[in-house]
Amino acid sequence: MNKYPHPLIAREGWPFLGIALVAALVASSVLGGWSWPFWVIAVFVLQFFRDPPRSIPLDPKAVLSPADGRIVVVEKAHDPYADREALKISVFMNVFNVHSNRSPVDGKIEKIEYFPGKFVNADLDKASTENERNAVVMTAANGQTITFVQVAGLIARRILCYVNVGDTLARGQRYGFIRFGSRVDVYLPLSARPLVVVGDKVSATETVLAEF
Repeated sequence: MNKYPHPLIAREGWPFLGIALVAALVASSVLGGWSWPFWVIAVFVLQFFRDPPRSIPLDPKAVLSPADGRIVVVEKAHDPYADREALKISVFMNVFNVHSNRSPVDGKIEKIEYFPGKFVNADLDKASTENERNAVVMTAANGQTITFVQVAGLIARRILCYVNVGDTLARGQRYGFIRFGSRVDVYLPLSARPLVVVGDKVSATETVLAEF
């Protein structure tokens, strides 16, 4: 399991950051002042893979955001992974957001499904059903079902999920990572009350998406 505390720079980014810094240093020694594009790339890689700790709301009814980003969907929809009608809330992550993913509730993982697919813009509705994605279906501590789905985007090419069926997650616990822009869909019981609207900016773990 991947629990806090952990490094402020996600370990998924260490190889990329190392390569970017070496390239920038070599460019500086060869190109001098003309090496600045390499340093810009190194700074971009550094900010992309930042992974700061977050404070965790204690309200047992709270469903926390699994990702940083912007709300692009709040609607009733079919949850194809748990085969039910549900409240769907989607968070779109651009390349400047933190990209580690965290559990929205306390609970036990019942099912994990991976689907290969396309890489259309994750801001579009069809990304939920056409893009590469990894779905986690969990029974929350209160007995209700929650599904959260990592969806690859236009630039994203790697979904990382570190949990297995039968694992128990705590709210705010780190469970995965998506590289370079994507979205996370959350499916909740229809009885859940949404606390966000389309356009809201949210922070993983710290923002409450809805209440059971």
